[in-house]
Amino acid sequence: MYTFVHRKDELTYFTTDRNGYRMFKSNPEHCKSCSMLTQCTCSKNHQKVLTRHVWEESKEWVRQNRLSKSGKYLYRLRYETIERSFADAKELHGILYCRLRGRANVQEQALMTATVQNMKNIAPHYLVRLAK
Repeated sequence: MYTFVHRKDELTYFTTDRNGYRMFKSNPEHCKSCSMLTQCTCSKNHQKVLTRHVWEESKEWVRQNRLSKSGKYLYRLRYETIERSFADAKELHGILYCRLRGRANVQEQALMTATVQNMKNIAPHYLVRLAK
């Protein structure tokens, strides 16, 4: 499945805990004779243990994408598009404070706000079609 190279030894997959962390362990027989043992691990059984969350690979991919040239360009556009939409929802459509209590009512208000915002975006295109 997954393996990590540690010095000359491999850290092999051991288990995944309930919190979603994968554990990789080294072979203690190889680590006993290693000159870097004291810098690598403090464990009494001479075993290196590495833990990584199951989403770590995806997070690394997103981080690399965001730091690429096209990712930086798109991130700058975020303020003009997505953040603007949330600002309009808060200022013009009252999403800052929900009028009702309960999850279902809050979801209904959010969906109604999104519907209104979509209608406002569609209306200019519809008016251009009517003018033709």
